Amino acid sequence: MTASTHWLATASAQAVLERGGNAFDAAVAGAFVLHVVEPHLNGPGGDMTAVFVTAGNPSEPVVLMGQGPAPAAATREHYLAEGLDLVPGAGALAAAVPAAVDAWLLLLRDHGTWELADVLSFAIGYARDGHPVLDRVCSTIASVAGLFTEHWPTSAALWMPDGQVPAGGDLVKNPAYAGVLERLIAAGEPGAGEETGTREARIDAARLEWRGGFVAKAAVEFLAKPHRHSSGTDHAGVITEADFAAFSAGYEPAATLEFRGFTIAKTGPWGQGPALLQTLAILDGFGDDFLDPSTALGAHTILEAQKLAIADREAYYGDASVPLDYLLSQCYAAERRQLMGEQASHEFRPGLVPGHKPFLPPLRTEYLPPSAAERGPAFAGVGEPTVMPTGETRGDTCHIDVVDQWGNMVSATPSGGWLQSSPAIPGLGFCLGTRLQMTWLEDNAPSALTPGRRPRTTLSPTLVLKDGKAVVALGSPGGDQQDQWQLLYLLRTIVGGYEPQQAIDAPAFHTTSVPGSFWPRTWTPGGAVVEDRLGEDVITELQERGHVVTRAGDWALGRLSAVVRKPGTGVLIAAANPRGAQGYAAGR
Repeated sequence: MTASTHWLATASAQAVLERGGNAFDAAVAGAFVLHVVEPHLNGPGGDMTAVFVTAGNPSEPVVLMGQGPAPAAATREHYLAEGLDLVPGAGALAAAVPAAVDAWLLLLRDHGTWELADVLSFAIGYARDGHPVLDRVCSTIASVAGLFTEHWPTSAALWMPDGQVPAGGDLVKNPAYAGVLERLIAAGEPGAGEETGTREARIDAARLEWRGGFVAKAAVEFLAKPHRHSSGTDHAGVITEADFAAFSAGYEPAATLEFRGFTIAKTGPWGQGPALLQTLAILDGFGDDFLDPSTALGAHTILEAQKLAIADREAYYGDASVPLDYLLSQCYAAERRQLMGEQASHEFRPGLVPGHKPFLPPLRTEYLPPSAAERGPAFAGVGEPTVMPTGETRGDTCHIDVVDQWGNMVSATPSGGWLQSSPAIPGLGFCLGTRLQMTWLEDNAPSALTPGRRPRTTLSPTLVLKDGKAVVALGSPGGDQQDQWQLLYLLRTIVGGYEPQQAIDAPAFHTTSVPGSFWPRTWTPGGAVVEDRLGEDVITELQERGHVVTRAGDWALGRLSAVVRKPGTGVLIAAANPRGAQGYAAGR
């Protein structure tokens, strides 16, 4: 079974499974297709995280860590000296070291079975021969067309051939990226008279070429030239070839929590994943009638618990020493639970952890860059434009879930390197990402900009286990909303008894009463964004309880997909998001 945010990625992954490949071969094939068909949501210059289990070790969830760190020269002092008080949301100063490609190739090397050339053939075909472009890709390009034309001519050349924004359904090609993938494959092919070597050695040769070859050289040389950032000012990038060469993706144990007989597995606190675990720990102390997202009582309870957990995310999480055992403990959850009342909180309330001082981020409801008065307002095409405080959805990221016949299961969230992130690199067909915008320039933040440290990412795939076996791979695009929307799925399936597709289709909501992870990092005290299908009575009661409600429309929130192995029977199920009419689930 495969489920993803784009039908061509699902079809490609499923084709691998049909031809005998395993879940990891399929996920990697689908992921590289996502680079091609959803370039406004992810790219090879970005990042990814995954949680998976293997058929040989089904009870041990493992995190695939594909989040690159800040470059060695990305210091607070440099950014402050450039006149910045926030890391920009677009431009090369926001780029962490690209990590997605290396992570996918590592997964293929260690747990896949296919040759790299076979796995990449799907993406190469769509990039070289073309694919029908999504309406959303076209609208994203249109939104930044002025920026491309005036400041990023290489992006205009790539995405606006002949000066025109493509129309939905047009056949769009990216031969430059097809060429990149072919050169990576060629790096592992033997020369005349050389030994063939192993599959693993061929993949490692491609990884080495990515990190230390033509890709790094082209990116570093091009981005060293000053270019427009979301601050409205021009800056040169600081990333170097040594930064590329120093990074290697890896594996880590998952952070886990037991909830109502299930084990929920997430990334460590260098990502936002444990905030979902904290939310579940708080909610576990309530009766089932408090956990129904379709009622006013349930929605209120869930929103209030999320505010507390995400406040702790801002106060304590980062690529640093994080007291996660304490944050996930029952005693701490009980302490936090006592703060919840019948009215919505409009406060930012991180908890107190012995031996740790909570970081209190700047709380802004509006933001104007320091340069705005001199240079004019910043442009709109920044970072990962997920759901705005108004409820408008401008884009997200990507997700793919795969389970195979042997019991291998993977949940992966690739992101970053959006076409609107920074200028396209000539000859490569993509740009670098903007994940450093999730760091603070305040020196006491656990997620402060620090050379060599990973930004605290929002990428947050989920694996669910029952009786020592993986039963659900789940995830969603959505920035700060990723875990909030996944929480609704978990509550509806584990507590409410919903089927997977029912849970994905059900009305969604989320809080905006937390500082945003993306530039310009504002918040809406007491804010709650809801789908209208939640119902007039429920929405009215939420307003009466003090929530500042924004209606987003009937089918506007949530981008979930999932694959499921039924406990007991082993029957496989896949489900995908109907919103936007591009997610797809398939299997047999």
